[in-house]
Amino acid sequence: MKITEELLKLGIYNDTLNKSQCDILGIDYPISDNWQDMVLGRELSMANINLFILLCGKFPMTTQKKIIQNYQNLSNFHNKKEKPKEIKTTSNSLKIYCDGACQGNPGKSGSGLAIYDGDKKPIILYGDYEANGTNNTAELKALYKALLIANDNKNSTIYCDSKYSIDCITKWAYGWQKNGWKKKGGEIKNLELIKLAHNLFDKIQKRVEIKYVKGHSGVEGNELADRMAIKAIEKQSKDYKEFDYINIRDVL
Repeated sequence: MKITEELLKLGIYNDTLNKSQCDILGIDYPISDNWQDMVLGRELSMANINLFILLCGKFPMTTQKKIIQNYQNLSNFHNKKEKPKEIKTTSNSLKIYCDGACQGNPGKSGSGLAIYDGDKKPIILYGDYEANGTNNTAELKALYKALLIANDNKNSTIYCDSKYSIDCITKWAYGWQKNGWKKKGGEIKNLELIKLAHNLFDKIQKRVEIKYVKGHSGVEGNELADRMAIKAIEKQSKDYKEFDYINIRDVL
């Protein structure tokens, strides 16, 4: 859900925010004059929206932490069925959506995936949490995880909303590798991660296709992957876990 002025009004107390609210929004505390311009239009999970509003007030840090802990306990109670991810597919062709999220850039980051296996309900995963990641590392990690899943199946189509990640792995890496993993004009950022993903892509490219999908355009798989990337940040989960649900609309 996008941050709007209406949402921010629900969290503001005496024209300011407390530290925990700033952490949720990914901004510095105390707030600067232009803080609203920095956050308007950003995506926040429903859980973080709820917390942002619940934290409205001038609370000491001990109280803020208690509010967050109570909310997390409630969330864990309702999501007891979350479990470590084990992918078991039945069809020969998968559709895998992958996405990354970052609160601040750099900041807390995570990755998410939505895997469609025939007519079964999608498997949705969250993981690869990083305390000091970037948008690009989160996207690259999500794409690499998608390639790892594709490696275990006969044919897969991966949908990614990061043109940077796609081009790094499927195009630019060939030239960089030919030049000893160097490029004109400076260093190759995220090189080790790009090498891993590119080598795997090159190995399985005859049975995997990577397609660009526009982010936040209403494509279900992309929206689910985005929600899971945010979930990875909330849970600070480095390992990938499967998120259990009953109705897909409750996740979106």
